[in-house]
Amino acid sequence: MSNVPAAARQEAATPIVIVGHVDHGKSTLIGRLLHDTDNLPEGRVAQIVESSKKRGLKVEWSFLLDSLQIERDQGVTVDSTRIPFHLGDRQFVIVDAPGHRQFLRNMITGAADAEAAVLVVDAAEGAQEQTRRHAMLLRLIGIRHVIVLMNKVDLLEYDQARVAETERAVAALLKQLEIEVSLFVPASAREGDNIASRSPHMGWYQGPTLTEALALVPAPSGRADLPLRLPVQDVYRFDSKRVVVGRIERGRVKVGDSLVIGTHGTVARVASIESWHTAPQISAVAGQSVAITLEPDVIPDRGDLLHQPGEAPVRAARIRSRLFWLRQEPLRVGESFRLRLGTAEHQVTVASIDSVVRLDDLTEHAADHVPPEGFAEITLAASESILFDPFAPGTTDGRGVLVDRHQRIVGGAPLIGPAAIASGTKAIHPTGSTVSLWDRAQARGHRGGVFWMTGLPGAGKSTIARAAESRLFAQGIDVSVLDGDTLRAGLCADLGFSEEDRTENVRRAATVARILAETGQVVLVALISPRAADRDLARRIVGDDFQEIFVDADQAVCEARDPKGLYAAARAGRISGFTGIDAPYEAPANPDLRLATGQDSVQDVAGRLASHITGAVVLGDQSRQRS
Repeated sequence: MSNVPAAARQEAATPIVIVGHVDHGKSTLIGRLLHDTDNLPEGRVAQIVESSKKRGLKVEWSFLLDSLQIERDQGVTVDSTRIPFHLGDRQFVIVDAPGHRQFLRNMITGAADAEAAVLVVDAAEGAQEQTRRHAMLLRLIGIRHVIVLMNKVDLLEYDQARVAETERAVAALLKQLEIEVSLFVPASAREGDNIASRSPHMGWYQGPTLTEALALVPAPSGRADLPLRLPVQDVYRFDSKRVVVGRIERGRVKVGDSLVIGTHGTVARVASIESWHTAPQISAVAGQSVAITLEPDVIPDRGDLLHQPGEAPVRAARIRSRLFWLRQEPLRVGESFRLRLGTAEHQVTVASIDSVVRLDDLTEHAADHVPPEGFAEITLAASESILFDPFAPGTTDGRGVLVDRHQRIVGGAPLIGPAAIASGTKAIHPTGSTVSLWDRAQARGHRGGVFWMTGLPGAGKSTIARAAESRLFAQGIDVSVLDGDTLRAGLCADLGFSEEDRTENVRRAATVARILAETGQVVLVALISPRAADRDLARRIVGDDFQEIFVDADQAVCEARDPKGLYAAARAGRISGFTGIDAPYEAPANPDLRLATGQDSVQDVAGRLASHITGAVVLGDQSRQRS
C-alpha cells in the first residue's frame, strides 16, 4: 500500500481482532472498513463488484477476505486473516477471526496477540451461541479494550428502541464475564452507517464512528521496563563460539549483565550480543531477536527462560490454568499432554477439573469432565518445575497451549498461578517418555491400544484373549493379556467383590493397560467388569486408544460351561454377589466389537478378534513411509 504514511509504517502496529457469531457480518464489516478508509489496492473494488454480479448479489464486501474458495461457496470464514490497515498516521493490523464453531481453533490462535477487539453482534438477533463463546475467548485471551458493533441496524429501520434493547442484553452478558465495554456503536456494515462516516439515519446516536473508536484504542504498552524474560529458541555453534538465540519478550539486556539460566539456576554473564553486517550491539530490548554469547560457556536448552538475578518468574510443578478445550471428545482427569509455553514444552497431566463454565448462563459448576469447546479452570501437574509469569491481560505472559501426542493443539491454557497441594496429599509429578508414540509405532509397525473384553463369567474372555494373543504375536505384534484372575492374584489381591472394590479393580487394570499401551503394546484386558460405569471409567483412563469388546454368551451357555465351578458354588450359596446369579451384569449398549461365543469355535472367534485388532493398530504403507 503505497499511500500508507511513512510514520505509520515505522511505528508498531496495533492488532485489532474482529469476532462474532457466524453471519453477523464480520467479513462485510472489514471489507467496508477497508474501502471507506482508502486501504484497498487500486482495482480491487472492481473485482468485488464483478465477483458479486457473477453470484447475483449486491456488492459483497466480504469477498475481500475470502481467499479460500470454500469461504465463498459456503459463506463462512475458515482461517484467521491478518490485514495491515491504517487510520491517518496510526498503523493497525486487523485480524478477521472465524465465527463458525468448526474453526474456533483458528480464532483463538488468530486473536492471541490482539490489543483490542470488535465484537460484532446482529442488532436484530442479539447474542447467539458464538457471541457467548467468543466473549469467553476474549476474557480467556485477556483483551482489555472491547468495542461492540451493533450491526445490521438498517434491517431494523434504524429503530433506536430495538437497538437499545439488544445493547442492554449484550452489556449484561459481558458484565458477567467482567469485560468492560469501551463503546457500543450502532452501525450497518453493508450500507456504511457509522463505520467511517456518521450515519444520516441515526440522529439519535452522538457517539464516535467505528474508525473514531479505533483511533482511541491505546497503543501497545511498552514492555522494555519489565523484568527480563528471554526464552531460548536454540543454541548454535560458530567456530569456537556458542551462540544462544531467542526473542526478548520483556525487559532489556546488555553486555555484562548476569543472567540466570532456566530452572537449574546457573548464572552466566553476557559476553557479547552478536551482529552480522551491522554495527556492534551492546544492548537490546523487548521485541528484538538476539544472539548472545555467555561466560562461562554454559549450554542452555531450548525453552530455558533467561532472567536476571532477583527477578525470577514463578516456579511451580502444580499450576492452575484457565482452559478453552478444542478437542471434540471431553477432557477427563488423568489425561496427559505437552504444555507449550513460549519455546518450552513440558509434560503435564490434568490433576483436577476445578470448575466448568455453563455457556448458557455463564455460571461455574463442578464437573468430572470438560465438554468439547468448553471453558474450565483446571490444575496441571508437571513432571518438573516450570518457570512462568502468571497470565495478565494485554501481555504474552503465561499463554500456554496443550498439545496431544499427534502434535495437535487441543486447548488454550493461560496459566493463572501455582496450585496448592491439598492437605494430606503428596506432590506427584509423573514423568513422560522421551520416546514418542509415533517413533514406537514406526519401530514396531503398529500402534498400541487397549481392547477391553467384558462379558459374563464363563463367556470365554480369557480363553479367546489367549488364543488371539498367539495369533497376534505370530504376526509380529507386541501383545499382552491382563485377565481378571491374574490381576487378583497379584496387583489386586487386597480387593474383594464389593461394588467399591470392583471399581478399584477396574481402575487399577485400566491404569496398567494404559501404561503398557503408551509403550506401544497391544493390551487385551479380559475382565468381567459388569458395570457400565466402571467400563466408562476405564475408557476415560485409557483415552482414545480404548475399545470395548463384548464377549457375548447367554447365561445358560456360560452356566453350562461353568469351567471353574463358580456358578454351582453361587447356586449353593457358597459365593455371594456373583455376577449373573445375585449381582447384575450390564451388557454394553454399543460395543466396538461383539463376539458371539455360543456356537462358534474358540479359534474362529479368536480369529475375528485378531483380525479386528490388526485392522485397528497395524500401520499402512503410507503411514510407514512418513518416517
